[in-house]
Amino acid sequence: MKALILAAGYATRLYPLTRDVPKALLPLGPGTILDHIVRKVERISGISEIVLVSNHRFASAFRAWADSREFHVPVRVLDDGSTHEGNRLGAVGDMGFAVKDLGMEEDVLVVAGDNVFTFDLQDYVDYYHKRQRDCILVQTMDRTEDLQRVGVVQLDEADTVLSFEEKPAQPRTNLGVLAVYIYRKDTIPLISVYLDEGNQPDAPGYFPQWLCQRKEMAAYRARGTSYDIGTPEAYREVTEKYEALFGY
Repeated sequence: MKALILAAGYATRLYPLTRDVPKALLPLGPGTILDHIVRKVERISGISEIVLVSNHRFASAFRAWADSREFHVPVRVLDDGSTHEGNRLGAVGDMGFAVKDLGMEEDVLVVAGDNVFTFDLQDYVDYYHKRQRDCILVQTMDRTEDLQRVGVVQLDEADTVLSFEEKPAQPRTNLGVLAVYIYRKDTIPLISVYLDEGNQPDAPGYFPQWLCQRKEMAAYRARGTSYDIGTPEAYREVTEKYEALFGY
């Protein structure tokens, strides 16, 4: 299994913090947001490589970060060639770019480069292997405004996905989808099919919304705390709580 970290956005909502620094490299705890994510990912048994997709503007910063760290698995930085908001590929577009560039032919764990979470990804991967289905990761969310920013799903008694709606105006349930997905190797070619059809390339949740209408998909219920660092307020909150949440 490869891990794909999507970090090619421009994070304009976080300006001026991200004007000259990519969001994933903002300080957090003893390192950066990206260090936190990579520590979680590289502990997973069976991960063969971590691939990070950057835009062209910040690719050198990510390569400098990678050169300054030691990892348990190989880490590769890909430059998607975009230079500003107007020509960015979008999260699903970057998935397609990485698949084509690397010729990916194995299972893939996809993680957004701005998610900070306390739960263990190994448990999620173990669940995936047990179910042998494409998997999404869900949590109960109490606030409607939080659900409106993510995917929202309906599940059956076996936690198989019945419906998936990305960023719904009127959420049908309180089960929100976090941007941590696992796709089977036989699903990977469908990313290009999705994009060739002219579907939404931006938020990563639009692909599983489309996919669950074509393939059976399982949901893993994560226990723990998670933060989507999309605003200065969210970044400040997780920074202030980091030591209490993670103990380092």
